[in-house]
Amino acid sequence: MTAPTPHRTLSARVNVSADTWTTVWSFVHRVLVVNLGLAVTNLPLLVALAVVAQPWRYPVFFGLLSISVGPSLAAAFGYLGRAETPADQPPVGVFVRAYRRSFVPAIGRWTATVALLAVLTTDIVVLHDSRHGALLVPLLAVTAVLVLAASLLTLALAVLAPHLGFGPAVRIAAYTAVRRAPLSLFSLVLLLVAALSVNQAPLLGLATVPGCALVAVWANSRAALAHLLPDDEPEGHHPPREERP
Repeated sequence: MTAPTPHRTLSARVNVSADTWTTVWSFVHRVLVVNLGLAVTNLPLLVALAVVAQPWRYPVFFGLLSISVGPSLAAAFGYLGRAETPADQPPVGVFVRAYRRSFVPAIGRWTATVALLAVLTTDIVVLHDSRHGALLVPLLAVTAVLVLAASLLTLALAVLAPHLGFGPAVRIAAYTAVRRAPLSLFSLVLLLVAALSVNQAPLLGLATVPGCALVAVWANSRAALAHLLPDDEPEGHHPPREERP
């Protein structure tokens, strides 16, 4: 009995079905579209970060520029939500339409997030060396983490439940961020790793990492909100239901 030739053994090892390749390339396509959309919609912020050596010394300026992040994240969620199966490859136009559709609620919710984080960060800096700092600073830091976690869920709700107003969306997001704390913290860790990667290698990081992180964040957000939103499909996936008298 003859042993298999090395050529045949190597071919057997790399033999991958067409469906698997389609899924892989569809994932790459979605990641690249999301990264491109994030880069274009946050171009002023990215340029400012590249030019200014110490951005933390200009908190008001960069705080205002960071408001553009909210609508871009909501658009990324809307784009990823249109991929019904792993093999789907929604075109770039879907990202653009999702950006326009979710811009108003997303920018309002993210502006409130930036304002709250600015207040909390200021309090932490002021109280850090005070007599009550040991008690208040950890509490403020936990509150800031909760605000960030809830803000991501409010942006996901702009896609999953666009009919919700500001107040109901905030209440649902805050409740879910606490109840599903592991998923919320995991999403924040992924975004932190993505931000650090982009900071260390801007071109390579921006081309690969953010989209991969947002795919996981979107999946986490949908899973966290599933118990409150039975019909958690984004707008446009199902035909409108007729109201019964």
